[in-house]
Amino acid sequence: MTVMVNGKRIDADAIHREMQYHPASSLAAAREAAARALVVRELILEAAQRGGVTAKPEASESPEEALIRQVLEREVAPIEPDEESCQRYFEKNRAALHTPLIHVVSHILLMVPEEALARQEADERARELLREVSGDVNRFREAARKHSDCPSGRDGGPLGRVDARNTTPEFVRALARLEPGRIAPAPVETRYGFHIVYVEAREGGVPYSYPQARPLIVAYLRDTAHRRALVDYVRGLVAQASIEGVEWVDNDRSVIP
Repeated sequence: MTVMVNGKRIDADAIHREMQYHPASSLAAAREAAARALVVRELILEAAQRGGVTAKPEASESPEEALIRQVLEREVAPIEPDEESCQRYFEKNRAALHTPLIHVVSHILLMVPEEALARQEADERARELLREVSGDVNRFREAARKHSDCPSGRDGGPLGRVDARNTTPEFVRALARLEPGRIAPAPVETRYGFHIVYVEAREGGVPYSYPQARPLIVAYLRDTAHRRALVDYVRGLVAQASIEGVEWVDNDRSVIP
């Protein structure tokens, strides 16, 4: 179906190019997300035209990117969190406020595409390998050499020091729940496939004091408030627009520039 916004057609080729920035469970879902993002882009550019905004690009910005940035800077003011909000956040989230966790990790990766049946088969295969390894590190190393789809497999699976800066968020979250010195009792699933994981050691995790945590809290609350304000601004543009060919998802924050 053709996507229209206020009588203007969103080019199908543009939607196809935009899809790479909106990973989803299916091509149809990725197309919908891409179309929504381009609709929002068009609405903000229309707002720039109505407001007489002249593009003033910074660094490597295109004129359109500059217009979008300038409109959002004008319409969505930054919100600075107050001290009470910062302290309240600190008290509620003490357990998560600590120095970064660094894990010394080895793994066996069974790589698999994003396809339900293939992932189920890989999960079953990973669980069978876990039973064969039976918690034995030497067996783990040998299984990595035979079965891992990661280049580290030829050396027995070592990934070295792993933290949030050098791996996927879902892998980091899983590592934080695992007990050091043991092979994980179940496979860890990520976007790449299934991992049999051996956490050799863990460093970090020292709790922050409030003065140490405060800059992080301020940045987080400021960003959260700003994202919420952006969503509200876009919601207002959408409410006043005529949009065809795409179903609007009110809580889809991926469309916010």
